[in-house]
Amino acid sequence: MTQFEDRERAYEARFAHDEELRFKSLARRNKLLGLWAAEKLGREGEAAEAYAKEVVRSDFAEPGDEDVFRKVRGDFNTGGVTIGDDELRLKMRELLVEAADQLAK
Repeated sequence: MTQFEDRERAYEARFAHDEELRFKSLARRNKLLGLWAAEKLGREGEAAEAYAKEVVRSDFAEPGDEDVFRKVRGDFNTGGVTIGDDELRLKMRELLVEAADQLAK
């Protein structure tokens, strides 16, 4: 029974580690997305950093990426930034890969 319990604990530890890495990757992606979007909106310096934090916080509204997408999409619409939905979603995927790579180093 000990070997089974050891495997179970190892599985649970791996699951917890993977979930933590996923959370960190998404948070980093959202910050990178916020900085990218801030540039498109003409924000620099502290204003860009503040906007990136808004994007990160927007992810806590609901599960999934739609809350982040709606935040940036709405701000682009208000700010007159003409980037299509598909391009924005592609950028979100690219930045998730970049964020995971950054965390792996």
